[in-house]
Amino acid sequence: QVQLVESGGGLVQPGGSLRLSCAASGSIFSINDMGWYRQAPGKQRELVAVVLSSGRTNFADSVKGRFTISRDNAKKTLYLQMNSLKPEDTAVYYCNAAVKIYGSSGTWQGYWGQGTQVTVSS
Repeated sequence: QVQLVESGGGLVQPGGSLRLSCAASGSIFSINDMGWYRQAPGKQRELVAVVLSSGRTNFADSVKGRFTISRDNAKKTLYLQMNSLKPEDTAVYYCNAAVKIYGSSGTWQGYWGQGTQVTVSS
């Protein structure tokens, strides 16, 4: 019923930039909070940044000042602008969204994208 598709990942040199996108589609009535998570090899998935429905944002300390999260509600799309990238930013980045579906009882449901690879290396 709901699909999240990430794009924009790739290989970049340290100090470079990438812009990730997450497009939501399906029987979506409303989207509340949205966020980006990442998972490096051998590590647990961690929160990178979140943007609430109000527009308020929060960032992990490790990316604060370097990353920017934003959303386009009309396009149902989430973005992550990543600047001053470091090798430790290398991971699979996942999009997450809290969604209400048409015809549902009104319960918020969490959905995940399949991820996009970001590799920071010289």
